[in-house]
Amino acid sequence: MKKFDRRRFIQTSAAGLAGFTLAGAALPVSATELPFFGNDVLKAAAVDRVALGKTGLTIPRVALGTGSIGGNQQSNQTRLGRENFLKLARHAWDRGIRFFDMADSYGSHTFVRDILKEVPREKTTLMSKMWTGDTNWQKSSDVAKTLDRFRQETGSDYFDILLMHCMVRPNWREEKKIFIEGLSEAKEKGIIKAAGVSCHNWQAMIEAAGDPWVDVILARINPFGVHMDNTPEEVSALLKKAKDNGKGIIGMKIFGNGDKISDTDREQSIRYAVTKGNIHAMTLGMESVAQVDDAVERVMRIVNQNK
Repeated sequence: MKKFDRRRFIQTSAAGLAGFTLAGAALPVSATELPFFGNDVLKAAAVDRVALGKTGLTIPRVALGTGSIGGNQQSNQTRLGRENFLKLARHAWDRGIRFFDMADSYGSHTFVRDILKEVPREKTTLMSKMWTGDTNWQKSSDVAKTLDRFRQETGSDYFDILLMHCMVRPNWREEKKIFIEGLSEAKEKGIIKAAGVSCHNWQAMIEAAGDPWVDVILARINPFGVHMDNTPEEVSALLKKAKDNGKGIIGMKIFGNGDKISDTDREQSIRYAVTKGNIHAMTLGMESVAQVDDAVERVMRIVNQNK
């Protein structure tokens, strides 16, 4: 695909489209925010941006998750193949989803690198996750080496958010001390802007909610209690406490890990996430252009209804 000539497009289109507001979008679209890839700007709402707690980051409300049925360096998104993934990422970008949720175990770093060759890094939010399970790591320098590899794989000098992946036990703060030291050093150097954890255990989430080291929590939340760490009510209440502590909260498993995907379920899930989940943003494991369109239009309709 020939790379889109954004500068020329803006110059020839600004007079006619400057100040135009996308139908249903939270913010007006300026001439500098027109699509890169030629998608029809007149037809679509775009995902808005939100402040991520007290991290200092402003991010898209929806991330393109790259880890559906993920593990062993692959996922449903990487199994699409590079060209199909790139088409998906381009479309997501044009719909305002300029936020990519990756992990080492998904094998998605190099796939996201392809889209970063075409769009401005400074307008893109990158989140990745480092596995901290059974290792023989003994020095924080090993964390630095892993982050160097991550940077090479993505082609980005820095990450907006870097999480320790899949906390499944309490007392992780002590168990993961070496990783915490390494990520703290990386934050001081500007290699990462915000650090935190993804949680798959209730006690681990309780610990994260009150830990001053944690900038961001990635938490499982949906109205059905499917693939979650406690009831929706308990999880939502804990996430509120974490938000009150200044944490940035990103929701995952919004559709119950793919178990709740009927139209009715999707509507209920997104509505719960937006209105009751106590999250700032959410990651959705979309695998097609149609899923991107459905998510963006559904999320922004519900957001605008609840302003």
